[in-house]
Amino acid sequence: MAAGLLLLGLGAGLIDRAAERPTVRIAAGTSAPGGGAAAPAHSSSPPHRGSRPFSLAASRPTRLSIPAAGVDAPVRDLGLNPDGTLEVPSADHADQVGWYRNGPTPGEVGPAVLVGHYDTVHGPAVFQRLPSLRPGDRISIRRADGTTAAFRVSRLLQYPKTGFPTDLVYGDTKGPELRLITCGGTLGAGGHWTDNIIVFAELVAPRS
Repeated sequence: MAAGLLLLGLGAGLIDRAAERPTVRIAAGTSAPGGGAAAPAHSSSPPHRGSRPFSLAASRPTRLSIPAAGVDAPVRDLGLNPDGTLEVPSADHADQVGWYRNGPTPGEVGPAVLVGHYDTVHGPAVFQRLPSLRPGDRISIRRADGTTAAFRVSRLLQYPKTGFPTDLVYGDTKGPELRLITCGGTLGAGGHWTDNIIVFAELVAPRS
């Protein structure tokens, strides 16, 4: 089985704001027949945001639940490796999701970013069914303070690794948003996945 191992690298400029915007690169662990980069996947326009979006206080995520994708997984913090690349969950723990701790926590204003393996040398991984999500699907994130941040998927995009939309993923937002990232596309020369799958979601305010 082809193995898709996450490799997330940071761009230059770790001292300034660029340190908050890692560029995602996902490589496969085994070779397979090549294939071209896929076009952007299905998407829908995000709902209108009010002038005062609902948000939550900072609290690190501890567990991610996505019923439509069969995900119920622990979340661990991701820091930086000595070479400036972003840490990832090990292939031996492909059931874990990683949260980029230098960014917002889920529920805070801004884009909280979580990443996970699509598959590894051990087989399908935590985000294997992420590309099957559709706008309107729900995502729940349990947080360390005991609260749960509920999100609704607004769109999915698929981009070639060579054209990762850094600003679109990590740029400022008016309200609390979520990004889930894994690999996608096809396995090309050298066994590298051609694309990234990116799920965009927005925080759902609790009912009064």
